[in-house]
Amino acid sequence: MLELLKKRRSIRKFKDADVEKEKVDKLVKAALLSPSAKNLQDWEFVVVDDRETLYKLSQAREHGSTFLKGAPLGIVVLGESERNDVWIEDTSIASVLIQVTAESLGLGSCWIQMRNRQHNEDKTAGEYVREILGIPDNLEVASIIAVGYPDETKNPRSENKLRYEKVFRNRYGGKYE
Repeated sequence: MLELLKKRRSIRKFKDADVEKEKVDKLVKAALLSPSAKNLQDWEFVVVDDRETLYKLSQAREHGSTFLKGAPLGIVVLGESERNDVWIEDTSIASVLIQVTAESLGLGSCWIQMRNRQHNEDKTAGEYVREILGIPDNLEVASIIAVGYPDETKNPRSENKLRYEKVFRNRYGGKYE
């Protein structure tokens, strides 16, 4: 697992190739297997492979979402904010598991934050996505995970660059060795 985590990098350029249904099904299973507080499973997902819809979703944010138009797949991660006060954590866990599973399947991915981001000065990114996809008002748009076959290569993370100075033992400031 650690090798997979070192290898996983944010990919924003994708080959013009669809993701096979079997792989999409595995990504969905990973999302549905993700843990949630009190097992409330307060997340929902919209799997988007329609290129026109992906193009529209790529315009959801003022900055940082345009690369979605080049992805063959987007998974929109939703949470029920009124049902569970930790919906943000639950949707974040699901988003990460989608990304790690994508890496294990030879796919690249990149998280696009939607919560607390703007589409324009009058509308949030979540409101924009909600309109495009017909998402009910009781669900919050947490993120979109862009997924596809990588068309860029990034070096794996190096263990000798891990920031152990940010890890403490027994109390803050206690040296971790």
